[in-house]
Amino acid sequence: MPRPLLLTLIALSSIPAHANPTFNPQSIDASLSIGYGLAISDVDGDHKDDILIADAREIAWYHNPDWKKEVIARNLTPRDHVCIAARDINGDGKAEIAVGAQWNPGETSNPKESGAVFFLARPTSPGDPWTPVALPHEPTVHRMRWVRTAPSQFALVVLPLHGRGNLNGSGQGVKILALSPGPNPSSAASWQSSLIDESLHITHNLDARTLPDGSEEIIVAAKEGFLFAQPDGQGWKTSRASLAPSPDARPFLGAGEVRFLSPDLITAVEPFHGQLVTVLQRNPATREWQRQIIEQGFNQGHALGTADFDHDGQLDIIAGWREPDAAKSTGLRLYSLKNNQWTPSWSSEPNTMACEDLKTADLNNDGKPDIIAAGRASKNLVIYWNQTP
Repeated sequence: MPRPLLLTLIALSSIPAHANPTFNPQSIDASLSIGYGLAISDVDGDHKDDILIADAREIAWYHNPDWKKEVIARNLTPRDHVCIAARDINGDGKAEIAVGAQWNPGETSNPKESGAVFFLARPTSPGDPWTPVALPHEPTVHRMRWVRTAPSQFALVVLPLHGRGNLNGSGQGVKILALSPGPNPSSAASWQSSLIDESLHITHNLDARTLPDGSEEIIVAAKEGFLFAQPDGQGWKTSRASLAPSPDARPFLGAGEVRFLSPDLITAVEPFHGQLVTVLQRNPATREWQRQIIEQGFNQGHALGTADFDHDGQLDIIAGWREPDAAKSTGLRLYSLKNNQWTPSWSSEPNTMACEDLKTADLNNDGKPDIIAAGRASKNLVIYWNQTP
């Protein structure tokens, strides 16, 4: 056999069938204030996903592939911006953008002093500032997401952290609102507000999945557990996760982050700003959820995502924490399902990412999902390019 071919075969045989994921980090901004929230969408209509960020005093996007930063809004409220949602909801190939601001979690009663929601109307001339359109809101606005409610309809689901008048996570339930834009989202009068639920407390984040009819179901992580909500044409149909007795030693104390792995499989960070990463599976017969702890060493776990990073046909879990752990490190950690066990398969370089938020997306269209993370104390925005063989 020719030596080059022999060496090639030897090299190929040394690669596992599904190698552990590997990533190459690229910093695209090293001067964030906090990096509260990220979104991924095509802002300029060039068929490439861009990166958007809600930083403390700026709303900005980074152009794919040169990652040039463009600020589209500044200082929308006296207090910090806190969240962002971006998605093409009208089919023109360009993202519609909404942001949350006036971040003041200690003020749960006064909507003037706490919370704000804006739709950002796109300017006529590229490069000009976008026009903020103030929308209805509750105090302590914290997270938001565009959700498809029908084949050609979307709503902006807005999640406050606390209910009105709450103290220490107790009191009235959080009012989760769906804001529907109508035919002219640049006019506040075109928007309609509807209530999804008001039974939870400390609602920290949400995710969505597509249903067979094309609409989307949301899941919300809260002090009480998980809420599922589906649009039903007349409003929203909701249900709670029923947790079965768990063999794991630590009791369930609520969740701060949640992502779908499948309709009957979710992953979470527990509790609010917690140390645990868990996987919960629903029994189709009993509808109870069985819980498994796969990580218990985080300090302020604050970000979560899923994607098939190692192209083995199964979703992996990527999680981030923002304060130093027992090893005095912050970072990202990835978990893969191998032989029916969730095990760590990659970690970021210690203390290079104090993760506030993360997203997953294939930014260079190579068929491999990448990780986009924003660091709070590290004040950076990093793309982790997927280099998995």
